[in-house]
Amino acid sequence: MSTNKDTKTLLECMLNWEKQGKDRRVFTQPMGGGDENLKYYTYGEAMEEARRLASYIKSLELPPKSCITLLSKNTAWWMITDIAIWMAGHVSVPIFPTFTADTVEHIIKHSESKLLFVGKLDPVWEQMKEGIPSDITIVATPLAPENDYLQWDDIISKHEPLQEVDSPDPATLATLIYTSGSTGQPKGVMISHKAMRQSAQYISEYLDTGITDRALSYLPLAHSFERAFIEAHLFYCGGQVFFAEALETFVKDLQRAAPTMFLSVPRLWLKFQLGVFQKMPPEKLARLLKIPILKGIVKKKVLTGLGLQHVRFAGSGSAPIPKEVIEWYRSLGLDLLEGYGMSENFAYSHSNRPGQAKAGTVGVPQTGVECKISEEGEILVKSPGDMMGYYKNEEATKEMFTEDGWLKTGDRGSVDEMGRLTITGRVKELFKTSKGKYIAPAPIENMINNHPQVELSCVCGSGQPQPHALVMLSEDARAGKNGDKAALEAALKAHLDEINSELAGYEKLEFLAVVKDEWLTENGFLTPTLKVKRGVIEDTYTPMAPAWYEAKKPVIWQE
Repeated sequence: MSTNKDTKTLLECMLNWEKQGKDRRVFTQPMGGGDENLKYYTYGEAMEEARRLASYIKSLELPPKSCITLLSKNTAWWMITDIAIWMAGHVSVPIFPTFTADTVEHIIKHSESKLLFVGKLDPVWEQMKEGIPSDITIVATPLAPENDYLQWDDIISKHEPLQEVDSPDPATLATLIYTSGSTGQPKGVMISHKAMRQSAQYISEYLDTGITDRALSYLPLAHSFERAFIEAHLFYCGGQVFFAEALETFVKDLQRAAPTMFLSVPRLWLKFQLGVFQKMPPEKLARLLKIPILKGIVKKKVLTGLGLQHVRFAGSGSAPIPKEVIEWYRSLGLDLLEGYGMSENFAYSHSNRPGQAKAGTVGVPQTGVECKISEEGEILVKSPGDMMGYYKNEEATKEMFTEDGWLKTGDRGSVDEMGRLTITGRVKELFKTSKGKYIAPAPIENMINNHPQVELSCVCGSGQPQPHALVMLSEDARAGKNGDKAALEAALKAHLDEINSELAGYEKLEFLAVVKDEWLTENGFLTPTLKVKRGVIEDTYTPMAPAWYEAKKPVIWQE
């Protein structure tokens, strides 16, 4: 089987697999109804549909390098459309399937998109579509909400496959990734064909992946993390991609895929852990794992229950994950490796490596990546995945790079003697107490989140004598499944005491405030990648803080 080392773009990689492995399966797409209703694509079949779709796009006679938007959850047609857009000589512009109507309108207008593909979406689509300009051409892919747009199947049946496919210049723009930033409208990160292709090769070499590897695609493809490690990487190495049907079927989807690599974000790794604890208390599990004759059986049973028994590489990114959680997964035989990257370098920056990992760090620079810490403590990076700049925003582009070309990450960090990077928080998230001491929230939040009854937290307290933390309880705790309120309060107080015993005097938390709201992307408390929107949270709860400080209680319940 040929490899893709001599290719220059991801499109060339897929054209190669079309020749070398056209009968191998590439996509497994649930159509609703579980295992009884699946659609499969071989590389040959996927590329034929891409060629037919590219013929349609060509027939529109759009100006070269026009932007074409993709608004859908992850599906086989999302990836086929991405390929077709490149075949036709244009630029793909994904939109997060949870963005507001205002943001959808901003992205379509800012990118000057000429064509929109709408696919599988949640009911929030009813609000999102209000932001779609009336003059844009819309195509509906299979599984799209009910609509009267141009239909995928009709287009595929009416257009012959595009025969002559010109590979794009590697230095030119391949995609715009609109960052989900915690404030303001997202900016369009310009990623070249070369950046996508080079990052994909290095990821494949690092993971030692090939045509037998499998992955489940469920994190938003509109984000660089999933786009780099799943789409781009598997286009390069020639593996299989499975898609998830729904949140309710997620474990079954995982079991169907039996992935050899699995990527997630801290919130989901924590949810998996809590799901295990629901079936077996942590104390009992820890006890069983210490019994030589039983521990192998127990490990296999737990991982099989999660659908992770074949995973060779397990990764976590997007936000910090408690080191205790990493150690817990390792106790099960799953070497959970934390990594680091951002939209501005196509998520290609740092990762821990098997056998060299240190919990609490995000690892060493990937192949081709350079890293240093500025005099102000900011992490600076040069990566093969670095963006060309922000679309139509030269001023913001200049602000993101030093004069000698280092990307300013906006994160604070330190590097140990083995070159492993530890992130200590965001530069702009530092706040000062009334005592004049600066607080870095992220490390403290990481400690708070390491508790089975806590799902998310946000450390606040600018201008107050001591910081405090806002806490969103886990789903079970919110539902009252972890005992009565008094028992839960006692557990949270004990957790607070343990945290404070490890903090410097000026960092000690005055109290934990348990909020009533559920923090979601839909209500604006979280970004699409499940990071807390600190500004929104502070604006919501700061007016309540004076009364909470006056109450002088270790655990406060929002009324």
